[in-house]
Amino acid sequence: MPQSMPEFALTRNYLDLMVELPWSKSTKDCLDIRAARTLLDNDHYALDKLKRRVLEYLAVRQLKTSLKGPILCFVGPPGVGKTSVGRSIARTLGREFHRIALGGVCDQSDIRGHRRTYVGSMPGRIINGLKTVGVNNPVFLLDEVDKLGKSLQGDPAAALLEVLDPEQNHSFTDHYLNVAFDLSQVLFIATANTTATIPPALLDRMEVLQIPAHRHLIPNQLEQHGLTPQQLHIPQDTTQNIISRYTREAGVRSLERKIGAICRAVAVKVAEGHRVTKTEAATAESPTQLGDKAAPPEMPIVIDHIALKDILGPPLFEMEVSERLTLPGVALGLAWTPLGGEIMFVEASRMEGDGQLTLTGQLGDVTKESAHLAISWLRTNAKTYQLTNMVGGPDPLEGTDIHLHFPAGAVTKDGPSAGVTIVTCLASLFSGRLVRSDVAMTGEITLRGLVLPVGGIKDKVLAAHRAGVKSVILPKRNEKDLEELPANVRADLDFITAVNLDEVLNTAFDGGFPGASASTHTHPQLTSKL
Repeated sequence: MPQSMPEFALTRNYLDLMVELPWSKSTKDCLDIRAARTLLDNDHYALDKLKRRVLEYLAVRQLKTSLKGPILCFVGPPGVGKTSVGRSIARTLGREFHRIALGGVCDQSDIRGHRRTYVGSMPGRIINGLKTVGVNNPVFLLDEVDKLGKSLQGDPAAALLEVLDPEQNHSFTDHYLNVAFDLSQVLFIATANTTATIPPALLDRMEVLQIPAHRHLIPNQLEQHGLTPQQLHIPQDTTQNIISRYTREAGVRSLERKIGAICRAVAVKVAEGHRVTKTEAATAESPTQLGDKAAPPEMPIVIDHIALKDILGPPLFEMEVSERLTLPGVALGLAWTPLGGEIMFVEASRMEGDGQLTLTGQLGDVTKESAHLAISWLRTNAKTYQLTNMVGGPDPLEGTDIHLHFPAGAVTKDGPSAGVTIVTCLASLFSGRLVRSDVAMTGEITLRGLVLPVGGIKDKVLAAHRAGVKSVILPKRNEKDLEELPANVRADLDFITAVNLDEVLNTAFDGGFPGASASTHTHPQLTSKL
């Protein structure tokens, strides 16, 4: 074919790609389980489930050499180290690592490539990645798979269905290549902040692993800034102070930046100390010239609360639980957000009116329904619990308007888990009694006064622990979720698992609540006649 023909360059590029692809070239897996465990422990703290899954894969690979690569999906808030975990797994297995950023991708050709009949056609990111790493069994990290878009050029999430299916990806066909390529030996790891936006068919093909924030931050920052533990010491209480008063996140990126700021401040002191020492050595014969020089700092430099304030400025966040619960009509709830758990205050007030309920704080429909449920249940049981309106009448809403407010009004709130908090807040308002300031609660309610299970228990309990709460009221059916909590958190907190609202009210108020039964309701056992 003459070089002047337009097809010459296209055909040459196509043949070059065919030759460069690693059809049969692969790396040998490192199957030493003990060495793999040591490497994973050195890279990341805790993450026991994830490490166990990697070691299980290595163990099965020792017994069966033709094992297909698993399809994993790491789900967690931003900044918890999902990408670094993927890189660590590749290093543990002794494989090549390649990252494919999928955030904002809205063209299926990015995955499958363009047909060669188009001008400027090129292969997709999967084939390009294989060409880059040069082996057919790398670790592919599909980053931000929950942020895939969709447009007139097709749905890239649908194109990934073939890539992430072990029964199909042994013969993956790229439109540009037009020849089947075996992807069954590739270890695919997808990352996402939430599974809510991942299409169900795609989510079904992946093994989802939740990733909490566990990384060795201080040693890494010391190494990046050229410092040693002999030069900088950050005590445990200072670290806790940074976490609770200078950062508010589920990940560790902001915390890592704060530690980096401390390291930079200390690096200045250390560098100035070195410069003073060199100057002293050079001018030892004239000591009078060093009168205005600062002495080298004593090592190690310890960061206490005073030094912390000088470096990072005044605290950004304050824990204000006890200060807020000083009047009737305030209760402390727990909420889950994509960035982790948060404490949530619920405030109520009443004034003369005609029985209207006002709800403010950017509430969703489900939370509004929970408020109406709480009002109905309290009105039904007003006589039992000795609840009255402003003039002492038996109906709490008669001649009274109720205003229920969820502070942090700029943040949208929705979900059923505030039900028990709303009931406790209104019971405090109608009875004139204070809610205990060391109790936080979460749970869905029913019209019959039952407490139903909710999600996000681990993150919510951790938020309560950070806020200094001593007792947490949870639904009885969420008791199994407490096993995921760290041992020190379980030891510090007192958990009350409630079946009904009687138990919630007895715990939330000092000395119990008038009319609330202290014993749980037991259902008679039925004996089968078969």
